[in-house]
Amino acid sequence: MSNSEIARNLFMLRPVDRAGSADVPEEVRLIDRVRSGDREAFTEIYRMFAPMVHGIVLARVPHDEVQDIVQDVFFIAYNRLDALRDKAAFGAWMASIARNRAAEFYRQSRPTEELTEEIRGTSRPHAEAQEILSAIRSLPETYRETLVLRLVGGMTGIEIAERTGLKPESVRVNLHRGMELLRQKLGIRGRK
Repeated sequence: MSNSEIARNLFMLRPVDRAGSADVPEEVRLIDRVRSGDREAFTEIYRMFAPMVHGIVLARVPHDEVQDIVQDVFFIAYNRLDALRDKAAFGAWMASIARNRAAEFYRQSRPTEELTEEIRGTSRPHAEAQEILSAIRSLPETYRETLVLRLVGGMTGIEIAERTGLKPESVRVNLHRGMELLRQKLGIRGRK
């Protein structure tokens, strides 16, 4: 094998990172744009990752607090974007910020009780949604997050894996086991 053939083979094994290349994830290009001062690019990042961040936070904190915490997560990410070492891991980094911000919420807040159905005076569909969300929140964290991203956020298993940095196989297992546990909690018989 000649030197040129060896060099060509090595070149083929190494991914080429070109701005605008189809191999470069969209969020990497957007991060570069944000770092160069393009604020509109961060708006696009928000649109891409808001459903994931919302789902992660919703799985952990009271519904009334979710939107404020989601905004906090994006504010933190924007201000710390220069600290991000691996732009390709942006989704996992955002998921980590969301989890940490939700945990911080409980460290900073005073204990509160959610309104009962009689006090709230809401319709039955809302009560059912609250019951299901409450059941999801009682599940182990691993299942809780993926279920909320799937059932509330409407994300596919592949989207959940791409955004959170989890392996697709892990997401699939978490969704399957989580749904089984949720059915048990809600008294719904599994499919046969």
